[in-house]
Amino acid sequence: MSGPTQEDLAIVEAQLGREPRGVAEVAWRCPCGKPGVVKTEPRLPNGTPFPTTYYLTCPRATSATSTLEASGLMAEMTERLATDEELALAYQRAHESYLADREALGHVEEIEGISAGGMPTRVKCLHVLVGHSLAKGPGVNPLGDEAVAALGDFWRAPCLEGE
Repeated sequence: MSGPTQEDLAIVEAQLGREPRGVAEVAWRCPCGKPGVVKTEPRLPNGTPFPTTYYLTCPRATSATSTLEASGLMAEMTERLATDEELALAYQRAHESYLADREALGHVEEIEGISAGGMPTRVKCLHVLVGHSLAKGPGVNPLGDEAVAALGDFWRAPCLEGE
């Protein structure tokens, strides 16, 4: 694993509007080449446990995902988890994948067994699921894959203002 470049970190800072914390690597790049998802250390530099391994940074993807959240998609997905056993099993596997990826970065006892985004029993944050799916590719997180498909071509517009 190679860490992010200084240019990557500067872009992520511009995307987030704040200094990025604990970035281990760029996990997914937008078609424009800029970071879109960063892989974050499970313990931030200030010592805070941080369960969100895949952090969505692309402003266009973040905005489009916020629109999906506001549409009620999370509640619909959570309801489906309760009735669709195959989906629930696939989502459980996504949770396990997420935990394994975070553990590979380092063990943090305070967040052991806790993934992010509501996994494995509900959908609490589509940003986490979208970040996971973009970073890992299709077939790892079924609900993240659905959300990515629903985003459409978010990447067609510039990631940052003034581009």
